[in-house]
Amino acid sequence: MKLSLHPLALALSASLLSTTAWAQETTTLEPIVATPARLDQAVSQVVGDVTLIDSVELAKHQGQSMVEVLRHTPGVQIYHQGGAQTVSGVFIRGAAPAQSLVMINGIRVSESNTGSTYWNTLDPNLFDRVEIVRGAASSLYGSNAMGGVINLLTTPYGNGDRPVSVKGNIGFGSHGTFKTNVSLSGASNGFDYFLAGGFATSEGINATTPDAGPYTYSDDRDGYDSSTILGAFGYEIAPGHRVAVNFFNGYNRGDYDAGNSFTETVGHTRQQAYSIESSNQLTDWWQSQLKFAYSKVSYDNRAPYGNSLFGTHHKQVSWQNNFFIDDHQTLSAVFEHHDERVFNTTAPTQDKRLTNAAALIYRGDFDRHHLQASLRHDNITQIGSRTTGSVAYAYDLTSALSIGAGYSTGFRAPTFADLYTPLAWGYQGNPNLRPEKSRNVEVNVKYQTEDTSVILSAYQGKYRDLINPYVCDANFSCTAENTERATIRGLSIEASQRYGNTTLSLGADFMNPKDDKTGKTLARRAKQVYRAGISHQFDRIELGADYLFVAHRYDDVKNTPEKRMGGYGLVNLRANYEISKNFHAQLNVNNLFNKKYQTAYGYRTPGTNFFLNLAWQH
Repeated sequence: MKLSLHPLALALSASLLSTTAWAQETTTLEPIVATPARLDQAVSQVVGDVTLIDSVELAKHQGQSMVEVLRHTPGVQIYHQGGAQTVSGVFIRGAAPAQSLVMINGIRVSESNTGSTYWNTLDPNLFDRVEIVRGAASSLYGSNAMGGVINLLTTPYGNGDRPVSVKGNIGFGSHGTFKTNVSLSGASNGFDYFLAGGFATSEGINATTPDAGPYTYSDDRDGYDSSTILGAFGYEIAPGHRVAVNFFNGYNRGDYDAGNSFTETVGHTRQQAYSIESSNQLTDWWQSQLKFAYSKVSYDNRAPYGNSLFGTHHKQVSWQNNFFIDDHQTLSAVFEHHDERVFNTTAPTQDKRLTNAAALIYRGDFDRHHLQASLRHDNITQIGSRTTGSVAYAYDLTSALSIGAGYSTGFRAPTFADLYTPLAWGYQGNPNLRPEKSRNVEVNVKYQTEDTSVILSAYQGKYRDLINPYVCDANFSCTAENTERATIRGLSIEASQRYGNTTLSLGADFMNPKDDKTGKTLARRAKQVYRAGISHQFDRIELGADYLFVAHRYDDVKNTPEKRMGGYGLVNLRANYEISKNFHAQLNVNNLFNKKYQTAYGYRTPGTNFFLNLAWQH
């Protein structure tokens, strides 16, 4: 793999990307993550490549979408196929969007017809934190986790009593954008609560170019309206025994382009996730966690040429038993049942699928040695069984420096569209498709002190039986087949350094996402990504600048020159002013130099834009 550095990235390497947010009271408590091992653990004890985006970091990105927040993390690339209200995708280490699992509070929310995630309902400023696990996690979470996991969490950290906290934001920005949200949280006498709601509207941008083709391009703005409500309530019945309820309901109404002949085309997206769970410390060494969850996603397409509706109902039952062997070892036994039901205007030949799964997860910490291993067996109706596993080891060379390595296997079940699309316009699904599968290895080096952080991760994923959705014969009869193979090799580097009130950081991703059959680069993946910036706190004012460079990409698997999307570099500025203890004013200026670029061929991205936000907290 040929690796090269963009000249501007080299020039900025001495001034690195900021990770500092507003001047807020810091805590000495080490952050906790739950996704990498399905069990709470300190970030420093995680074996593997994990990123935690906390509430302070999320607050920096007022006015931006969730995928725009994610693009600033190592190993992550994105695309927008239109405005903020239309289709977006997230690549983790080059894995396709449908190959990475997205959850809200541990509840699967990806749509089962196509495997897509509707990011347009997920306002980053309404979540407490985001946990990103890079690399195959199928041995923990089953299908769709072969590339990684993104878990959006609403519940704040902390045990015991917390005073009532009220937060609010109201902001205005370019393109007639208005956003506001408010949240309430606290804990007292064994009862804890979190409730939040938000609203957003925008006139949007002209999201398509003539390159999109006559059946897509339309010379008009594509605006949207969205609203969200979410919350979490918990009660400690007795010491070690807690019940909790979580809910999320997001809605988006957005214009989209379907050619100049159809100017009134609107999509309605609704995403819901609910759960009730019980955690019980049955003995000193046995903790039982039972969770019932339900999620629904629907997309209602309204257009002059006809309406269409599709979506997914997903019922989930999870029973996890954590056995604390001693102070250093934990064994978790997980049993899961998933019931997927799809609805679609095109009436697929099968509309339901059941998954039963069992998994074992071992975690051991022995002085300088850290080990995690997992094994999972999934049985899926109409598809069959699949067993996946992983093992990872890390060794602490010093208190600040560690090295680690891991091996994992992953899989993804075909979507309902792949399997059961009825015959129409010469295309029909293939019910005989096999699950996609992967084998993955990685090594990492971590150096972390209070002021310094350097993390290096190298990885390789080999993907087999990838699904080509359009394989056509001489009579132009088309179907999906397991014909594709790919190998993705990569290296990620991230570093940060704090000097008093100044924070500097640097990030670089090098990747070779290759189609093994053709030797071509996989679509919409860049081989190089660089991140750099700086922030400084001046008493009540915090100023920051960041830089993102993404190398060229191709929009198709054939890498045709006409669909080559050039590389681009973006400079963003931000300022935060502490008006008083409870009030902040924040200004973000994005794409300072008005760079014209594409993340999907034929679709525009915003030029220079700003967002002014007023925040209140009590």
